[in-house]
Amino acid sequence: MEHAISFPALGLDFQINRVAANVFGKDIYWYGIIICIGFVLAALYVNARVKEFGCTSDNLMDCLIICVPVGIICARIYYVIFEWGYYSQHPNEIIAVWNGGIAIYGAVIGVVIALYIYSRVKKLSFATLCDLAAFGLLIGQCVGRWGNFVNAEAHGGATDLPWGMSIDGAAAVHPTFLYESLWNLIGFIALHFYSIKRKFPGEMALLYVAWYGLGRAWIEGLRTDSLYIGTLRVSQVLAAVSCIVAIALLVRKYNRLKVAKAFYVPPKAEPAQQESDAAEETPVKAEKNTADAAETATTKTEKQTEN
Repeated sequence: MEHAISFPALGLDFQINRVAANVFGKDIYWYGIIICIGFVLAALYVNARVKEFGCTSDNLMDCLIICVPVGIICARIYYVIFEWGYYSQHPNEIIAVWNGGIAIYGAVIGVVIALYIYSRVKKLSFATLCDLAAFGLLIGQCVGRWGNFVNAEAHGGATDLPWGMSIDGAAAVHPTFLYESLWNLIGFIALHFYSIKRKFPGEMALLYVAWYGLGRAWIEGLRTDSLYIGTLRVSQVLAAVSCIVAIALLVRKYNRLKVAKAFYVPPKAEPAQQESDAAEETPVKAEKNTADAAETATTKTEKQTEN
């Protein structure tokens, strides 16, 4: 249950037990605790911003009740499908999520489907719900990746970089869990500040997909525990494709907004409104004409006096 994890070049050493505590004979794992922390932080952040996106805290609570279990189940199903060779021989471990083995893309797919159904039932904007979910996913992934650190999993191949990580005295490897955690943190900060000036519903969700896909396509290539179809890394291919599609959709939408702005013609005022505006302007004009006439008369008088 314990792992000796170190960063030799940095002089950091950790002796980590995967079990945080034992309650009534049941082991409580750090992995689950860390996932819960990520979930709570994500929920608190999204709840603080729901009104900005035209939703309510009740909507958020509904989505959490529905999406959290759906996301976990789909994440596990996704992983088990691509590791069926092992789980078909160990069916009793299929539900052992506490031992690790969930795939974020499975969770995303499940959450998107759940949000779509919920948005249709409640007559809410599906794109807006996805925007809020994007923030939650970035926070959850940023924190949740440290569960992989505790489990000494989701790391990369051998490396001689200064931040190489050694597990149980083995050769240093890429700490890919850290790469992805930092990548998601940067993405969250960028989207947090940019969202104040967001241009259309769904923009945050597309930016999330593009950003995460770009980083995951690179990071997945370093990992040693990838899920494969033949010789292709499933998550790497999916990340690259999703990134390209998201960027294409963003460019298309931005171009449409640019064209719409270029050809925008302000609506003409209604006749009644025009008459009202004219009536309001008449006293002002009359007052100005009177002032001009008075000024002219004064000028003529001064000239006659001088003569």
